[in-house]
Amino acid sequence: MPKISKRFSALLNTVEDRTYTPTDAIDLVKANATAKFDETLEVHARLGIDPKYTDQQLRTTVTLPHGTGQTIRIAVIARGEAVAAAKAAGADLAGDDELVEIIAKGEMNFDLLIATPDMMPKVAKLGRVLGPRGLMPNPKAGTVTTDLAGAINEFKAGKLEFRADRTGIVHVRFGKASFDAAKLLDNLKALQETIDRNKPSGAKGRYWKSLYLTSTMGPSVQVDVAALQDIKQEG
Repeated sequence: MPKISKRFSALLNTVEDRTYTPTDAIDLVKANATAKFDETLEVHARLGIDPKYTDQQLRTTVTLPHGTGQTIRIAVIARGEAVAAAKAAGADLAGDDELVEIIAKGEMNFDLLIATPDMMPKVAKLGRVLGPRGLMPNPKAGTVTTDLAGAINEFKAGKLEFRADRTGIVHVRFGKASFDAAKLLDNLKALQETIDRNKPSGAKGRYWKSLYLTSTMGPSVQVDVAALQDIKQEG
């Protein structure tokens, strides 16, 4: 077993073996984010689904009201005037066949890939390198589109694509430790509502198995899902 540092051991002692209200969980995770950098806060939700079945897969997007606090690097595969339009809209990388070739070689200096529909036959050939990293563009996720400017702006502002992994767990970042607790709660609520709204048709039994919050270098804290679902957000 890896050795646990004195710092982490001390933080573990602040977390009780129980579920916390959403507000208390956020406060505790923020308090335990004591690293010398602004830690990222993450959600880890275990769902009652088996993604090996097509009707139990979860892949969608969420727009976090207050963003993630992170700079996202976006690449766009398009052709003609759309390449210049993507760059003008804020894409970090944009190109056509040349960019496809660069990605095929394993060079992926981006966090999100957007493609126009006409380029998807070429993008599909990159499945072997994009698939394992969850970077394959998908119409349902809004990453296959003709509205490049709209998509780039949305993702830069805080729209996130996420999916359940093969064990049925969703891992999503939802802000920074420096965020105000109320803003983190808004982001967490938006994520919970998105997961509920996109419940796979084949999900059986209890949908939410567990929900934990953690920071980059801190211990996890379990959240009372029912209490989170009961929160009514203003506006």
